[in-house]
Amino acid sequence: MPLSKPRTIFGVHSVTPYSRTTKIPYGEAQVLKGSTFTMEGSTIELKAGSNKFSWQIEDGDIEATLAFTVSEYPNWLFELFGGKAPTVGTAESSGNVSAIVDFNGISVVAATGITSVTAIPSTGAADLKMGKYVVAATSANSFKVYCLSDVDFGRGTDGTYINDSLEIANFTGLTSGVTSDITAFGLRITMGASTPAMVTGDTATFEVRPINTFNRTVKIGGIADSFPEFGCVIYAQKSGSGALFEIDAFKMKAIGITLGAERKAFAESEYSAKASYDQVQNGICAITEVE
Repeated sequence: MPLSKPRTIFGVHSVTPYSRTTKIPYGEAQVLKGSTFTMEGSTIELKAGSNKFSWQIEDGDIEATLAFTVSEYPNWLFELFGGKAPTVGTAESSGNVSAIVDFNGISVVAATGITSVTAIPSTGAADLKMGKYVVAATSANSFKVYCLSDVDFGRGTDGTYINDSLEIANFTGLTSGVTSDITAFGLRITMGASTPAMVTGDTATFEVRPINTFNRTVKIGGIADSFPEFGCVIYAQKSGSGALFEIDAFKMKAIGITLGAERKAFAESEYSAKASYDQVQNGICAITEVE
């Protein structure tokens, strides 16, 4: 009889982690550059005397690892590999200007300082530019405003820096209740009702999100962050003959997240997770092929 048809694996389709408690998937990674599931074992050799070869070889430990490279960053990647699930906000048709808060000293955000930073009514939302902003008091009634990056300065009315210190505005001689607009940035800064009495060198910060249809934030590295165990199903690409190849890894654990960027290239990051023995399944993974 002829030899059997060779069994091959072509391409990669998806990596889907799931809850070990409910089996509900966390989501799916589709923008994959590659994925491997490796069982790497060691041997323990008995060497003695003048014999150039081993007298005996026994099984050593085996490490099972799932590795994959992706060019997308779904929410579950932060939860499972970074230890914290992101907060996904609703679309913001008018953008968002966070509350201004004191950073160095306590005189900038006060009735005798600044009480609020908002978008300029009616016209400001279209000019809001993504960024982190710093307000620095230069006298009792004066301050400068800085923006930490010009990445979004082309949105709406073009924004520009005043100088190399990343300053975007400078206001002096302010009185109680007055408003100061940074028109190109869509921002209005309002002074408190009392006579200004800011302390030179004190600073405050706020953040801006422009008009958006998606936004998410995640703060990684908290003392209470946790890295849950998860299962994972990996599929190779469906071949032209209709063949399908599936690996179901029952019990995975991962710690560590990579976020990279390179010039004129889509970011891609490598991730790995260790597999351990699942007592219920009596194994570490199941492999299924269908054609």
